[in-house]
Amino acid sequence: MFGIWIPALLFFGKSPAAGEEVCYERVGCFKDGLPWTGTFSRQFAGLPWSPEKINTRFLLYTRQNPKVHQEVSAVNYLTIRASHFATHKITRINIPGWKSDGKWQQDMCNVLLKVEDVNCINLDWINGSLQYIHAVNNLRVVGAEVAYFIDVLVKKFGYSASKVHLIGHSLGAHLAGEAGSRTPGLGRITGLDPAGPCFHDTPNEVRLDPSDANFVDVIHTNAVRLFFELEVFSFFDCNHARSHRFYAESILNPDAFIAYPCRSYKSFKAGNCFHCPKEGCPTMGHFADRFHLKKMKPNRLYYFLNTGTVSPFARWRHKLSVKLDGNNVTQGSIFLRVGGTIGKTGEFEFVSGTLKPGMTYTDLIDADINVGNITSIEFIWKEYSFERSQSKLGAEMVIDISGKYGYQSAFCSQNIGGPNIAQILKPC
Repeated sequence: MFGIWIPALLFFGKSPAAGEEVCYERVGCFKDGLPWTGTFSRQFAGLPWSPEKINTRFLLYTRQNPKVHQEVSAVNYLTIRASHFATHKITRINIPGWKSDGKWQQDMCNVLLKVEDVNCINLDWINGSLQYIHAVNNLRVVGAEVAYFIDVLVKKFGYSASKVHLIGHSLGAHLAGEAGSRTPGLGRITGLDPAGPCFHDTPNEVRLDPSDANFVDVIHTNAVRLFFELEVFSFFDCNHARSHRFYAESILNPDAFIAYPCRSYKSFKAGNCFHCPKEGCPTMGHFADRFHLKKMKPNRLYYFLNTGTVSPFARWRHKLSVKLDGNNVTQGSIFLRVGGTIGKTGEFEFVSGTLKPGMTYTDLIDADINVGNITSIEFIWKEYSFERSQSKLGAEMVIDISGKYGYQSAFCSQNIGGPNIAQILKPC
């Protein structure tokens, strides 16, 4: 993937001499030179275009106009006054990155307005973002435009910057950071897969940084640190490039996407970070800000979770231990179904290989639904042999520990049976 960027940078990268400067009415001056140009990550970056050439647009959607936008402008703030913008509501601004068609932004507003009565604004800066290196340069001006828009809301309408939430995808995450660095008291920035090329190992003023808003949360969807580390909250998931889809789903599911504090994905995958600590776990996405910062420990932690490959993406983590009973050692697989007060999982494979009575098998599962409090467990085993089996197996005890609260439930049975026969365990 990264080989795509380098030729593009070389092709477009004729930067003015370090130290040159351009100034534009309303948004201020922009210098060429360190840290914007000349670093290892930014050898070919340059000066941004004018606001007129970029033509940044603010497209407002509300519950009064959920399908057709109203274009509002800080330059002509009477357009804001004439629109459905309401000063008593929270404002969420969706900011795209490089060469975006705006579809995810429209989907985001649709979902937001189902759940909340907010001012939802989609930012359009497509003229300045068609080529990556130009977008890297131009986001500085666009970030200044966003900051100017918020400043007008504050000064002309008595609006509080703390009620503004910027949601930026890819380059849009750093654009949000640029706006936040210019806006004292900005409420929140959410970075969705912040772009890496031209931002790796750059100073705070170049990229999205924890100081850019009162609350900063970042979702990385490849379960490794792409190029840099961001706080206040960094969430890591193992499915790539779906961060805006995860975020949209989280709006509709306040209790979903539970993320576990851990030092590394390797440690998380090994089950070393189960379950939530006494101060609790944050949820990735829209409701991450419900997790109070005062609960955070001084040592830096990241937050990990797994998701599904298709929607619905949310998963609920359980730790299951099965003590096996039976008359023979055999080769096969164990399947379980877990039922609760809210729902019931499908049949999932728990363990396969050698099945030995008397052994206890333990594994972590990510259930595709929230079952609530566990009320039932079904045990099924299947043998690899196609011959008529003489083996009988059963679960003597199954212990379930839920990831979020650490609740433990035990289910028992004294029955054993042949393959493909469901065994119902009862609380014990």
